[in-house]
Amino acid sequence: MSPLARATARPEGPPAERLARAWERLLACAHGAGDLSTVPLDGLGADQQRLFATYRDFLAPSPDGLSVVAHLGQSLDGRIATEPGHSTFVTGADDFLHMHRLRALADAVLVGAGTVAADDPRLTVRLVPGPSPLRVVLDPDRRLGPDRRVFRDPDPPTLVLCRADRRDRDRLGEAEIVGLPAPRGRLEPRTVLAALFDRGIRRLFVEGGGMTVSRFLAAGCLDALHLCVAPVIIGSGRDALSLPAIARMDEAIRLAPEVMRLGEDWLFYCRLRRAPLPVRQAQEIDMADPAAARARLDRPEPVPTP
Repeated sequence: MSPLARATARPEGPPAERLARAWERLLACAHGAGDLSTVPLDGLGADQQRLFATYRDFLAPSPDGLSVVAHLGQSLDGRIATEPGHSTFVTGADDFLHMHRLRALADAVLVGAGTVAADDPRLTVRLVPGPSPLRVVLDPDRRLGPDRRVFRDPDPPTLVLCRADRRDRDRLGEAEIVGLPAPRGRLEPRTVLAALFDRGIRRLFVEGGGMTVSRFLAAGCLDALHLCVAPVIIGSGRDALSLPAIARMDEAIRLAPEVMRLGEDWLFYCRLRRAPLPVRQAQEIDMADPAAARARLDRPEPVPTP
């Protein structure tokens, strides 16, 4: 049975019921009125409690009102696909469920043009209860055609973000095309975050691929990285992360991840330090959301371990 087929199987019994209740409360907190402190984690296994705590982190108010998490599933040797791009399946069924939960909690899910070209994903929530988020595709040069599934299906809506000078029409199939300034010829992650924030996005899930996640990480535009490692060795292939070269080890990003079992895989939950929104936007959040203003003063900023 494939990981995707296993992910669609519905477990039964008291443990599954407790998990379902916890997930129902998380959804209420994400998309309605709910207190994160009331999410019932008692009765869940230790790894399940740690996993659901990462979801609460995603939903918790941030000082500037925005929460950005990314996910990658990789082999032990740091590959997300073979050289030709085959990636079905690197990680297992529990990681698929995890990704669908992150989609369901997010306001928007974002991928790069390479992921859409290679995988033709739907980017919808199908494996767990919950709404499908806005789909965002980064295609700076507007190289994708309208045949991809995210552009054919109007529900949920899709945005295509490209360079302003490459926006030659209003729509690509059912998707809206939005041009953004790109003074250096590429879309900067901070520009993307500002544009999505202006559209009301407060929780963003950067789902892939490796180059897109790498650019957000290098730009300091992630609050957390979910790195799922499968016990498989691909040998050679496409790297999970590709960052600018460093000369010394003291320039490396050294973290203190929380590590938990995720079915057959291991999840490394890495808290990061995201560059905040511009002050003007942060002040607007304070006026609209006093809780965010208090969080700015009260919550310590998570930092990598030196």
